[in-house]
Amino acid sequence: MFVFSKLVWIFGQPLSLAFLFVLLAFIAVLLRWRATAIVSSLLSVLILFVSLYTTAGAYVVQGLEERFPHPAADPADLKCMIVLGGATQNEVTTARGGYELDSAGDRLIEALRLAQRYPQARIVISGGDGSIGGTYEGDAVISERFFTALGIPTSRMVEDKTSRTTFENAVNTKELLAQNGLSDCLLITSGFHMPRSMGIFRKQGIPVVPWPVDYRSTGKERLGFDFTQPSRNAQLLATGLREWVGLVGYYFVGRTSALYPGP
Repeated sequence: MFVFSKLVWIFGQPLSLAFLFVLLAFIAVLLRWRATAIVSSLLSVLILFVSLYTTAGAYVVQGLEERFPHPAADPADLKCMIVLGGATQNEVTTARGGYELDSAGDRLIEALRLAQRYPQARIVISGGDGSIGGTYEGDAVISERFFTALGIPTSRMVEDKTSRTTFENAVNTKELLAQNGLSDCLLITSGFHMPRSMGIFRKQGIPVVPWPVDYRSTGKERLGFDFTQPSRNAQLLATGLREWVGLVGYYFVGRTSALYPGP
């Protein structure tokens, strides 16, 4: 299931689809299937245009981010927080050491801030190596180095070093919480990732408080054209569509509590 989901996304993301339609058009030309070649070419151009030169990606991501608003104030008390993996550059860190953060690094930054404010709080670090080959350091290992380097003792950390997906995050975390007598933790992950995460944790019967971070949209996005930042537009669309593929897929295999979980 894990490898299958990875392969589906490799070939199913927008830019991959655009390439596949170009390839199909080329084959159709060789076989003199004129109509197929034209349709495939037009579909490729359409996917590329929407991905690169519209705000569709930002708009989709914004909808996901707004599903669970960030609380207006810090909690009065905090006993534990769960930090989902995905915040580190595993390949780079494995090769160079240290704790290189990626675009979701706010997950660790926010957890560090809360850990400093609430010295009694435990940190559940969730995430193994999510690559197909399994040859890199996982998020939990790298996150531990990050926190200890910035003054958080390992005694405050609870680590899940084996999970590769959000579903495995939840399953392993449920066991770790029970072993350590922890409950009602904050769930820290990217805003766009929060609906799927909350649905999975609810399905596992784990009560958590959503604590979204790492916003990618302004909150005021509208559908339209944007010729100024094509690479960012394409990345946002890929991010948003990937979450929706995950939401739909997890719902149909019974891993989430609702198709589109909300507060």
